[in-house]
Amino acid sequence: MESESILPDWASKPCIMGIDEAGRGPVLGPMVYGCLYCARSYEKTLSTLNFADSKTLKEEKREELFEKLKANELIGWAVDVIDPRELSAKMLKKIKINLNEISHDSASGLVTRVLNMGVLLTDVRIFFLLRGCGCMWIQWEILRNIEIKLSERFPSIKFVVAKKADSLYPVVSGASIVAKVAISHSFDSSKFFLLACLFFVQLNRLQETGPCETGYLMKQLKNMTRNFGSGYPGDPETKSWLEKHQHSVFGFPSLVRFSWGTCTSYSKNMVEVVWESDKTEEDGSSSSSGKRQLKLSSFGVTTSKRKSEEIESSGKSRSKFFQSRKLEQLANF
Repeated sequence: MESESILPDWASKPCIMGIDEAGRGPVLGPMVYGCLYCARSYEKTLSTLNFADSKTLKEEKREELFEKLKANELIGWAVDVIDPRELSAKMLKKIKINLNEISHDSASGLVTRVLNMGVLLTDVRIFFLLRGCGCMWIQWEILRNIEIKLSERFPSIKFVVAKKADSLYPVVSGASIVAKVAISHSFDSSKFFLLACLFFVQLNRLQETGPCETGYLMKQLKNMTRNFGSGYPGDPETKSWLEKHQHSVFGFPSLVRFSWGTCTSYSKNMVEVVWESDKTEEDGSSSSSGKRQLKLSSFGVTTSKRKSEEIESSGKSRSKFFQSRKLEQLANF
């Protein structure tokens, strides 16, 4: 989602961009990065448009400002919507990608997208939220490293990365409104919500009686409550929604970021899954059963070191590289 793709005349002059995010902390829904850009000469005028950090504004006011922003031909904007499943998949990879890295990649992607449109970006200001990063000095060091990394990738652009950029720079305040409205629309969209719940309902129906009929499916979808509160882990409404909409085998609807620690407490209600590894061949012998079982009792939960990794690293099970390629040891050719 972005403003009109036709490049305006002012875009060929030095431009400034602001970037902000929305939905970093919730356990439900996507995370959105939004950007707003305009000519450097328009920056002073931008400060008179009453943009403010979107978190300080009511939803009606944000919508009103967003409509004005869209109608303003001297402003451009774009968003990057990161799906909950993508967030969880990256955070549960063997080599994990944390939220800071995901945020950096999203911001870089927005800069690249706008540059590819032909906009002459010379300055970019980014709001970057740091959680669990220790003292102020460590946070400052992290922000400076982000600036250096972005400057190395885009040497012609001057970057400013700050924790309070959304209240310091009007161009970032505008980006904050873009991101917040975009994530609000993603939740308000019946299409987004139906897609998130559709698979979940189908699984329940298939488990009971086989393929579901359209009428039954629509009835079940109507029973799916949207009263999930703020979506933040500490919200009682959100916790209640998660408890009601979990599946004993397949976990949660795709609306849920199942890599979040909040989902761990629900693992006790999940069905235990047992995997059978290939028989060990490293020492040329096998166990009495010829197989080794790995129990995964917590669906969608990440741990410091997974059991399968412990077994593989101990030499008691064959490497995943050989298992996935069906490679066997040969004693004779």
